[in-house]
Amino acid sequence: MTSKAEIQSRLQEVFRDVFEDESISISESMTAADLEEWDSLNHITLVLAVEKEFDVRLSAAEVGGLANVGEMIALLANRDARKAATSRAEN
Repeated sequence: MTSKAEIQSRLQEVFRDVFEDESISISESMTAADLEEWDSLNHITLVLAVEKEFDVRLSAAEVGGLANVGEMIALLANRDARKAATSRAEN
């Protein structure tokens, strides 16, 4: 199972790639209002990049319900835990 710190580190790299800014340092309280470049188009690009990086599919309801980066990290951690539990159950 992946730790929240590992997820945050990987997610930070996704943000840096999507927004083409190596100086971005994400925090759990970060929102779209904190990055000038985080518009609706970049939001879609970000979601797609997160799905690819973490090998998940996020529903519109899940994405729409996220208030900040911390909630995204928690969602990804939850998905990772469920994936690990399913994998153990199958073995």
